[in-house]
Amino acid sequence: MPINRDRLSNNLYELAKIGKIGETGVCRLAHSKEDRQAIQVVKGWMEEAGLITRIDEFGNLIGRLEGRDKEKPILIMGSHVDSQPYGGRFDGTAGALGAIEVIHTLTDDGIVPNRTIEVICFSDEEGCRFNKGVFGVRALTGMLEDGELDRKDKNGMTRRDALKEFGVEPDLSKSPVYQKGDVAAFLELHIEQGPVLEAQGKPVGIVSGISGPIWLTVTLEGFAGHAGSVPMNLRQDALVGASEIIRQYDDLVKRVGEDTTVGTVGSLQVFPNSRNIIAEKVEFTIDLRDIDLERRTSIEKQLYHIIEKTASAYNLTHKIKEDTRSGPRYCAEWIKEIMKEESDKLKLYSPVLMSGPFHDALFMSYMCDYGMIFVRCEKGISHNPLEFAEMNDIENGVQLLYQTALRISQSNEKE
Repeated sequence: MPINRDRLSNNLYELAKIGKIGETGVCRLAHSKEDRQAIQVVKGWMEEAGLITRIDEFGNLIGRLEGRDKEKPILIMGSHVDSQPYGGRFDGTAGALGAIEVIHTLTDDGIVPNRTIEVICFSDEEGCRFNKGVFGVRALTGMLEDGELDRKDKNGMTRRDALKEFGVEPDLSKSPVYQKGDVAAFLELHIEQGPVLEAQGKPVGIVSGISGPIWLTVTLEGFAGHAGSVPMNLRQDALVGASEIIRQYDDLVKRVGEDTTVGTVGSLQVFPNSRNIIAEKVEFTIDLRDIDLERRTSIEKQLYHIIEKTASAYNLTHKIKEDTRSGPRYCAEWIKEIMKEESDKLKLYSPVLMSGPFHDALFMSYMCDYGMIFVRCEKGISHNPLEFAEMNDIENGVQLLYQTALRISQSNEKE
């Protein structure tokens, strides 16, 4: 049975009104009032589709459709609805609402799956508010770290207090929810957030794997002084040192990396941040990703050397804090094969491509086999209000998700 394109489209654009900025932008930061409003709306759509819903201690919205055989490992689908502060309408939401539409289509057609299916809107995938993301999925899979609830946003609010304000009582003793063997497979649909599908003229792609990310926070400290009176050769300028590290890091990634290697400095904070005071302290973030773990490790080692050498040259102290680390994770061959067969039946002939961005699927991969479907997005733009995906492409992607979910939910594979 084909999915209901109009219902899916209406839901996508209705959700985009929550936290709307400008004409097409969205700001729904994790655990914010906009995030809670979005979760409540999506919860209603889950229930309309026939799912039994709950919001857990970590802000995850979970919907459950019971299967005939309660002993079979379950199938999970989903994504997220939180956004970047300067985000678009389709990042996460296409996958979350697409998964709900799959359930709606099953129930509309009177299909009861052999195995139970859960749909999850994972809490805080983006990580921009507390500088560490994929929080909800890590809670469900037992991968939270010490101090997670004490992390603060830029206004000084802890994640613990933000979750309470969101309306839940965080309880680390409830993690993990899933044990290995509980889940047969995880499926996630997402916009590509890159230009490959558009370049190939294909609406939908099958993901081969997700690049492994490293997130670091680097702090440099020097000494503040009057900008007009301290000679250049006597300065301990943390901002000049940071600028040199950032320049060398960019050169390093371009020189050593390949097409799958990317490095970014996305956030920089200066103290005391005054026009006529030499910068005493600078904190900036490092984002390094590659599908090739050996190459990523080599670049990371060289980056540490650059930081140490530059700090010494400018008479600065330095500190490096690791926020996130994961190796590359590859999609299950058996799921990719199902996707390819169903894609060909739909005459989509979807190419296989890797994912540079990480997703909730990255951490579900430590719990079970996983597969991902990418939907073409215009010019590869994402994390930007100009992010756009054609409804035809989203419809094709969700139809492929439906066909894949139907086969896995009815099969005896991955008992």
